[in-house]
Amino acid sequence: MKLLGSEGLQRFRLLQIEAVNAVTERLYATHGSIYEQFGSRGRTACSEDLAFHLQFLQPVLEFGLLQPMVDYLCWLSGVLAARAIPVDHIAQSLDLFGEFFAEHMDAADGGSVIGALHAARTQFLNAEIEGNTAPPLAPVDPWPEATPFEVALLAGCQREALAVVHRCIDSGHSLVDIELHVIQPSLYHIGEEWQTNRVSVAKEHMATALALSIMTVGLLRSPPPAAIDRRVLLACVAGNHHAVGLRMVADAFQLTGWDVQYLGADVPTVAIIRQAAEWTPHLIGLSVAFAHQLPVAKAVIAQLAERFGSARPAVIIGGLAINRFSRLADMVGADDFSADAVAAVDTAARLVGV
Repeated sequence: MKLLGSEGLQRFRLLQIEAVNAVTERLYATHGSIYEQFGSRGRTACSEDLAFHLQFLQPVLEFGLLQPMVDYLCWLSGVLAARAIPVDHIAQSLDLFGEFFAEHMDAADGGSVIGALHAARTQFLNAEIEGNTAPPLAPVDPWPEATPFEVALLAGCQREALAVVHRCIDSGHSLVDIELHVIQPSLYHIGEEWQTNRVSVAKEHMATALALSIMTVGLLRSPPPAAIDRRVLLACVAGNHHAVGLRMVADAFQLTGWDVQYLGADVPTVAIIRQAAEWTPHLIGLSVAFAHQLPVAKAVIAQLAERFGSARPAVIIGGLAINRFSRLADMVGADDFSADAVAAVDTAARLVGV
């Protein structure tokens, strides 16, 4: 599978919107009667899914990373199957994208795109035949308290969810452990229930909002640590809207005595660079949820190196994509990676000499 050069990648990016629109129209022309059940929202959702196809395809073309796209397609297959959309529509959409890029790119670059689409299609269909599903979001070790906490989140009962956390704290558990073994597995399971159409988007969003508010209360109840004169800047790269995990990392650093600036979700690259220049942290932590955000993380680290030179702060990277493929950290120029909040603090201590 031949990778695209810089000009080919630029051409591929410029064509994405046109490609999504073209393939959406082709799919609706063929399967409109099936999609009618979703009303006007269905066409928008179809376009959004197709746009994700191409976002996951870009790391294949730029880095040769095929498996993240295959995992995404397997995950999408489960989502669509729960909504009565045949899995072969995914394979058809990949074929249609191949036809589009063959027509709109030169022969060599178009051939690279077609080759990547074909490889992803083949591995995806093989996984479907073998009954392989997308891997879990991340390995978790839930405590028994995770079940009542999840029930309370889905019921929108903040008082009961908070009571679960208070009982854990009163039993001597740290907030970081509670986040890793109660809050995180609960949210992961709710996400899996949404995937299979057993939990609504509204309830999933409500659960996330409640969990974040409860984490704040837990932080206020935690004993303040001794300061260690180290600063860490934490941000989800642009396009990453999944910030709960990074918030857990921020709590872990703060409770270990670090000064923390947590920028949250979907932070523009220029904002990260400016804040790093203004605050001069010892460490920067970047969160990457999906493989298609890797080019953004790579650009952040490259711009940090350009701005700071040999004085660039150490950079660690984490998130769902990194948990699944740790070698991605090397590809974007990070100094190291971490799989969870505890590992992030341990890695940081080694990098900056705490």
